[in-house]
Amino acid sequence: MADAELQTFTSIMDALVRISSNMKSIERELHCPVCEEMVKQPIVLPCMHSVCVLCAAEVLVQRGYPPPELPPEPNTPTSSPITRSPRQTRRPPPKTDRLDRVIRTVCGTHPGRRRKDSPPVIMLFPCPTCGKDVELGERGLADCLRNLTLERIVERYRHTVSLGSMAVMCQFCKPPQALEATKGCADCRSNFCNECFKLYHPWGTPRAQHEHILPTHSFRPKVLVCVEHEQERLQFYCRSCQRLLCPLCKLRRAHSGHKILPIALAYQTLKEKITKEMNYVFANQDSVQAQITQVESGIAQTEVNSAVAKEQSNQCVSELRSVLVERQGALAMLLEGARAKRAGALNAQLSEKQSLLENAGLLTYTQELLKETDQSCFVQAARVTHNRLVKAIEKLQHFSLSADPSFRHFQMDVSRELKVLSSMDFIQAPLAPVIDTQKTLAYDQLYLCWRLPQDSAPAWHYSVEYLRKVGGAGALWGRVLSEGSSGSNGTHCSWQRLDDVGGTSAVIDKLEMDSVYILRVRGCNKAGFGEHSEEVYLHTPPAPVLSFCLDSRWGLHAERVALGKGQTYARSVPGMTLLQAADRALTSCDLTSDLLVADVSITQGRHYWACSVEPGSYLVKVGVGVEAKLQEWFHLPQDMASPRYDPDSGHDSGAEDAQDCPPPFCFLTMGMGKVLLPKCGASNTSTGPLTAPLPPRLGLCLDFEKGRLTFYDAHSLRVLWEGTVDCSAPVCPAFCFIGGGALQLQELIANRSTEQNPPRRVTIQTRATDAGH
Repeated sequence: MADAELQTFTSIMDALVRISSNMKSIERELHCPVCEEMVKQPIVLPCMHSVCVLCAAEVLVQRGYPPPELPPEPNTPTSSPITRSPRQTRRPPPKTDRLDRVIRTVCGTHPGRRRKDSPPVIMLFPCPTCGKDVELGERGLADCLRNLTLERIVERYRHTVSLGSMAVMCQFCKPPQALEATKGCADCRSNFCNECFKLYHPWGTPRAQHEHILPTHSFRPKVLVCVEHEQERLQFYCRSCQRLLCPLCKLRRAHSGHKILPIALAYQTLKEKITKEMNYVFANQDSVQAQITQVESGIAQTEVNSAVAKEQSNQCVSELRSVLVERQGALAMLLEGARAKRAGALNAQLSEKQSLLENAGLLTYTQELLKETDQSCFVQAARVTHNRLVKAIEKLQHFSLSADPSFRHFQMDVSRELKVLSSMDFIQAPLAPVIDTQKTLAYDQLYLCWRLPQDSAPAWHYSVEYLRKVGGAGALWGRVLSEGSSGSNGTHCSWQRLDDVGGTSAVIDKLEMDSVYILRVRGCNKAGFGEHSEEVYLHTPPAPVLSFCLDSRWGLHAERVALGKGQTYARSVPGMTLLQAADRALTSCDLTSDLLVADVSITQGRHYWACSVEPGSYLVKVGVGVEAKLQEWFHLPQDMASPRYDPDSGHDSGAEDAQDCPPPFCFLTMGMGKVLLPKCGASNTSTGPLTAPLPPRLGLCLDFEKGRLTFYDAHSLRVLWEGTVDCSAPVCPAFCFIGGGALQLQELIANRSTEQNPPRRVTIQTRATDAGH
């Protein structure tokens, strides 16, 4: 029997220890981020973080706001009055509105200020959790509700951790016979023993209806009420503002159009979400443990790698020091050599000058020489002395030091070296590259060009990543500033990557047609990979690219139209014909036109090509047409102002069966920086054609089987206009100049990369990589 009782006691103690351990693990969740202690009377800031109300008031005072009245500490056995006793004379029950009134004073407007006296002060509270300044408004902390749930959790935590070691004493017993409290009254906000509770809550009185709870050190309101309408309970939740509302706040204009839910529905929805999230975390404890192991391993590697980096840093500094010492020795040797050379020259000059003194050797020798009386012997010996005296006299008259003693040429300017040494730092990874959207394009292949910012560290090589956007071509050209935003747009594919790109451009081929690709680049050096560039969206052409050159076999006048090298560029210059027609401008419009066609014809399939028209061109028509009809039309003389065959609509304007037979050609007219969009039906005849800005590049897609030609803004692949054309016979791309203008066909990226020095041309193989690497 004793063994069974001991086993039961042991299991109970184990359960209590396990519960205590679980509660102790949440202690850091219950700390105030300001005082870093257990929260007391926490309030919820607009950023949804909780702080002590007293801590919040102190922070506001430190920020220069008027000091509010601080609420008293919650009642504890040590702070309870010692004179209260149920045996003494009856006294009125404790005031229940004092603490609420004080808290409202602390959380509300400053005492003594009326709202109409001065403009409201917008309070900003620096939330230490999120690191942002949270706007509280003119009511200050009054708009912040108390976090009653957190208070209950703190109370349970205190009770569980203490395990009954700190009892709650009755607040009305006489101290020598103070008993342990057994009940707490939520309305009286006091703790009572059994006798005191019966004494202060007589049967049959309204006090008997008070709600009794377990003894506690901190009493809270029973329900949350609106901070502006004190008698109204919070019965709604605004999902747009993420705030609790009372029925009166719900009627305000500020919440007009917001999604407002009943508090019960919001409670049930949020509780289900949290339950699912908690269950997911519980079900993935193995992953959590594996990640903990990785973090611990990362901490260990951090210590090891930091020691290695420190050793390398010390080694680099030691090498610099040794180089400086070696260089210092070399410079000292140079200085010593220069000093010795100059000192020798000056010493020789000194000896020479000293010889000219009265008692010096040269003058004494000369005096003895003059005593010689033998003429032949004198002439023989005096010649050398004469030369020495002439030189000495010349140097005496033109004296200067034989060597410069200033050493001005041996001064050192180390300002540049000091600047370099003072800026010596660890290697930084390259900054995020900037993609050149003017040069980047998708045509027969995808060409990506970028550059590094000026203040960026150099990159040894680059990594180009791209993926195909799933879910259609919604956004054609754009930038996404956050790296994870691509996943929110329906993109769940793996990034494909090209490593070790040496230049600042890359060519990617074998892409799917009519698809949107997301591209980004990042640089790498000894410090590792830098940040990714802004993501760029590129839309591939809707059909295979047609490669062709311009053919001048029809309607070409050499004095007006000139073709460039490779026959992909054409320029038309108005000649004498237009000048001679100027005198007929008031009576007719007889403009000359020049036709250029492609050197290939289309007989089947879908094809795409692009070109750019110079914005200063007068009139340029771009489109397709049946070869025979084009030749016939351009060889017949006609008035270009009102031709019978309108090249924009492509049909005979006087024919009655125009709607039955598709036109033999389809053109789009552009000039003077505009594009003329033809009429799209009889319903639009009253409005007339529309105009649009001339895009940098114009794309055309011909569907031969359907007889349909679509014009695009090649930069974004936005459809400009769509027309029909007769495809019963071979058709070819055609271009018509009326007046001056210039046209450039879009060059194939493959040809450009072979003619120029290719930055890097590869075919990227599919390889699943982490988007964060």
